[in-house]
Amino acid sequence: MMVHSSSNEWLPDFLCISPLYAPLCATGVSLKHLDRWPDIEDLNQLLNDSAASAKTKSGREIRFVRQTKVMSTFAQQYEPRIYLTGEIQTRERNWHDLFNALAWLTYPRAKAALNLLHYHALLQERTLQQPMRGRLRDAATLIDESGVVVVSSNPHLVGLLRNFEWKALFWEQRTTLLEQMKFYVLGHGLLEKALRPYPGMTGKGMVMPVEDTFFEQNLTDQIAMIDVWLDNFLRRSTLSSTDLAPVPVLGYPGWTPDNEDSTYYDNQHYFRPRRIMKHPIHSC
Repeated sequence: MMVHSSSNEWLPDFLCISPLYAPLCATGVSLKHLDRWPDIEDLNQLLNDSAASAKTKSGREIRFVRQTKVMSTFAQQYEPRIYLTGEIQTRERNWHDLFNALAWLTYPRAKAALNLLHYHALLQERTLQQPMRGRLRDAATLIDESGVVVVSSNPHLVGLLRNFEWKALFWEQRTTLLEQMKFYVLGHGLLEKALRPYPGMTGKGMVMPVEDTFFEQNLTDQIAMIDVWLDNFLRRSTLSSTDLAPVPVLGYPGWTPDNEDSTYYDNQHYFRPRRIMKHPIHSC
């Protein structure tokens, strides 16, 4: 299903637009009863109703607040303010910020870990007077906006993904894929794009190895396990953008009606083959 309405029009059933939104349904289910855009009070009510406790890594309980235009000090900047006070500046009538709020509600540990990465990186840049973003903050930004957790119990499928063998993964191994590999979207930028899906939508993948029993759990328990895993994954001091695999998310069976035809996967502008370096770099 593709949205054809105005980008600023409220859609009460937006979580039904794509199976990509399934992990958000438990926390956002009450939004479908609204005949208007949710306001800050509605989002904070979702927080109050949530079973998970959402706190920053500094121990502050998070809450949503209206965006402040004045951010003259370091502590008033977006990420530092979250870390230091728990206040998440949120624009109303804005899909990007609504999906960010739902990501906080669904993956509170992971979002807090990302906020910590941003905070420490910004603090270091400020202290060392570095104008450029560093490796950790680059990776954190990519995950925050486009992160996808690829959960799989099958190393062969993971190998196909890492080697960009998209048609083999999504079509030839379709039945096995549905049983032993699933995608869970964390990035709120990618979640927003799914309102109007298009070939080219690509996530930044983090591979979470599991046993087959993972897929026997209910969705709530699966998400809780993913949140804990992400929290640990994001603690790695060596984290960089090279750890993230490109994931053409609309290749996943059922995530667009178009991929019911095998020729869908022949589009190499979307399902790009792995690039072969003409002059390979040899380690010393």
